[in-house]
Amino acid sequence: HAGTALKWELKEYLENKGYEVINYGTDSTTASDYPLQGEILGNAIRDKEVELGIAICGTGLGIGYACNKVNGVRAACVSEASSARLSRFHNNANIVSIGARIVGTELAKDIVDTFLETPFSNEERHIRRIDMITEIEKRQK
Repeated sequence: HAGTALKWELKEYLENKGYEVINYGTDSTTASDYPLQGEILGNAIRDKEVELGIAICGTGLGIGYACNKVNGVRAACVSEASSARLSRFHNNANIVSIGARIVGTELAKDIVDTFLETPFSNEERHIRRIDMITEIEKRQK
C-alpha cells in the first residue's frame, strides 16, 4: 500500500517505453500485507510467467524479504542505480525492490531503467556463486 502511487507512476513510465507490465500488487493505499504480494511475484518469477520483477513497499525491504523466500528468486533491495546494475551484472537478480518512502520517482525510474537494461555478465565466477545459492535453497527444503 505504501508503494501504490510509485507503482502507478512506474507502470505508466514503462508502458510508454514499450514494456508489458503485469500488476501483481495491491491497488489500494489501505494497509495490506506485503508478504502476500511478494509471494505472488516470486512465484511468477519461479514459474517463468515473467522474466524480471519490480517490487515496491515503503522501504523496499519487507517486500524483498518476502520475494526472496521463493526458491529461485534473487531480489535486490536498492536505492540507487549502481546497486541495481551490479545486482543484475554480478548476481543475475530477477527482482528489484524499491522503497517508495526512500527514493523519489525520478530516482526510481533510473533504478528501474538500469535494472531492466543491464544484462547478466555470464562470468564463470558469478555463475558458480549463483549455483551455490541455488544449492543452499535445495538444502533448505
